[in-house]
Amino acid sequence: MSTSASAPSRRLSWRVVDIVVASILGVALGVVFWAWGFVYKAPSDLLGAVLPGVQGLANGLWLMAGVVGGVGIRKPGAASYTELLAAVVEALIGSQWGGLMTIVYGVVQGLGAEIIFALLLYRRFGLAVSILAGAASGLFGAAMDLIFYYPGSTALFVTLYLVSSIVSAAVLAGLLGWLVVQGLARTGALSKFPVGRRRV
Repeated sequence: MSTSASAPSRRLSWRVVDIVVASILGVALGVVFWAWGFVYKAPSDLLGAVLPGVQGLANGLWLMAGVVGGVGIRKPGAASYTELLAAVVEALIGSQWGGLMTIVYGVVQGLGAEIIFALLLYRRFGLAVSILAGAASGLFGAAMDLIFYYPGSTALFVTLYLVSSIVSAAVLAGLLGWLVVQGLARTGALSKFPVGRRRV
């Protein structure tokens, strides 16, 4: 096999350090997700009372793991794995939405972010890509909410919920997730990864 043909394979292949760091990120963010569950209801209810549908603005934090994993690890499946592991940890600690449903959400939300990284062939991981991955994750998560928790909603509610969830995910998962990765890179925690060497 030629060097040029094997280089992309090496770039996209998982190493032991990739698995270890992605797992640490997933576990840590799973604890964050669990803690957010205790305070989520108050802002969500307040937003929904002001304008039904915009409670989606409180959803974005739960989508950060996929972005952090994708931008930090930069390997196929990293976004999906990190978001799923975070959901599993949240479920094991004790999610108020039930273990199985929490895990299903982790799969779907992680897939939203993963699709963006895959469409870009795992070559671009800048801020704009991070925000787009967060927004896609928000769209997938909001669609699940509308199916399971808000069936039969009006067109206005559906529109507001989708838009507010996407905006929240773009900011809290995309932008904040990107900043988290940059912060970790500055500490040297991601020195074995491209982001730790270039911080881009």
